Amino acid sequence: MDDLKILAKKARELSYLHHGRKITFYIPGMFYYNGIRGNFPGISLTGKSCGLNCDHCQGKLLESMIPVENPEELLNIYELHKSNNFSGFLLSGGFDTNHTIPLTRFIPAIKKIKERTGLKISLHCGIIDYQTCIMLKEAGIDQALIDVIGDDDTIRNVYKTDKKVSDIIKTIKNLLSAQIPVIPHIVVGIDYGRIVGEYRAIDLIKEFPVNMIVFVSLMPVPGTPMENIKTPDAEDIARLMINARFKMPDVIIALGCARRRGYKDIDLWAIECGVNRIALPADEAVAKAKDFKLFIEWQKTCCSL
Repeated sequence: MDDLKILAKKARELSYLHHGRKITFYIPGMFYYNGIRGNFPGISLTGKSCGLNCDHCQGKLLESMIPVENPEELLNIYELHKSNNFSGFLLSGGFDTNHTIPLTRFIPAIKKIKERTGLKISLHCGIIDYQTCIMLKEAGIDQALIDVIGDDDTIRNVYKTDKKVSDIIKTIKNLLSAQIPVIPHIVVGIDYGRIVGEYRAIDLIKEFPVNMIVFVSLMPVPGTPMENIKTPDAEDIARLMINARFKMPDVIIALGCARRRGYKDIDLWAIECGVNRIALPADEAVAKAKDFKLFIEWQKTCCSL
């Protein structure tokens, strides 16, 4: 523990050197946090369905999103925006057996919404080819969020597809070639709670011109095969964040919303490590940020913005 504290302090000082003594806390999606509602809803382009039904989620994480199943329903977001004054939205959905979300038929609707509203549009994507990336850029997608898995066996065991790490890397290259900013996400413990490919994922990410990386962690979702899996310790997550900071000092590091709820130690370690952004922070983490005399800002969007 003492050596981790020392490493965290070094990472924190490095973060302050490159990014200043400040932190931004986020209320994303339509979450409520101390009575305040987020203003950046998630939209599932596959409704409540998912073709993969991976063991860690089985489509249950889609249930909190606004379900749409065709372009006409997506266009209704414009009416919702007028009554809710959204600051933007996250497009997501269930993956098919090719590890993709069916995006192409929605692109004209995405473009119409962008032209009408100017809202920020984030896309949580799977595997995408270059031509689709070009069309998404032309439609006005502002950024792409992609889970970077660093181990082929993890992809096969958890996602039940024949895709490989190289397919994820190719997608990142496609997105960047289309000039869509990429926000890599590392899901700590996605391989049934074990740390397997996460350090390799960091090494892969640092080879790309990204300005941000988001750490999330396995959530024991009730009703899934992983509901009773032991999730990674906060200290294990801290070591990954420290590793990323040492290797990418200029990059913004965030602790995202998809993590085990009520486990304040993750949030506290994030402050210790000098993380720049935290979604839905524990009250104790906010207090620690104040103790560290950080300049604090709040934002009601995804932590990637």
